[in-house]
Amino acid sequence: FIEAGQKVTVGETLCSVEAMKMMNQIEADKAGTVKAILVESGQPVEFDEPLVVIE
Repeated sequence: FIEAGQKVTVGETLCSVEAMKMMNQIEADKAGTVKAILVESGQPVEFDEPLVVIE
């Protein structure tokens, strides 16, 4: 959905995470520029794990 360097706004969809066979959209909780994407597509993630750095 997003790429490093992209500007995002509050509530904008950043990515989707599959949990219990449901796709959940992850939205930006603040506006800014995406500095880093911390996970690869398809990589398992844990609850409360940072996925994206926004500054």
